[in-house]
Amino acid sequence: QVQLIQSGGGLVQAGDSLKLSCTASGPNFNPEVMGWFRQSPGKERDFVASLTWDIATKYYSDSTEGRFAISRDKAKNTLYLQMDNLKPTDTAVYYCAAGLKFAPRWPSEYNWWGQGAQVTVSS
Repeated sequence: QVQLIQSGGGLVQAGDSLKLSCTASGPNFNPEVMGWFRQSPGKERDFVASLTWDIATKYYSDSTEGRFAISRDKAKNTLYLQMDNLKPTDTAVYYCAAGLKFAPRWPSEYNWWGQGAQVTVSS
């Protein structure tokens, strides 16, 4: 059974940076895609960024492209999200996810999820 364990998150000020990590465990871990999503209270889970696990083709939402960078270390089965120039509107619980299908922007297509990490950006 695949498990995704997240680390990172916290409280920062606008303009600061944070890095999230997500490490997968389980036999024969080889997803098609891995991604980051975020969810604010009362809102749907929104796409942030994703990449294809094999060759790391990357995808970003309009609101995060240029400020966030997704990356992965295949040897460590770890996904990262470097978040720079954070804004109060980035405040949310951030989730990593792994999927077996190529549907990089759709949370419903992902098979496994991390436990979530709160990111709070103060103005």
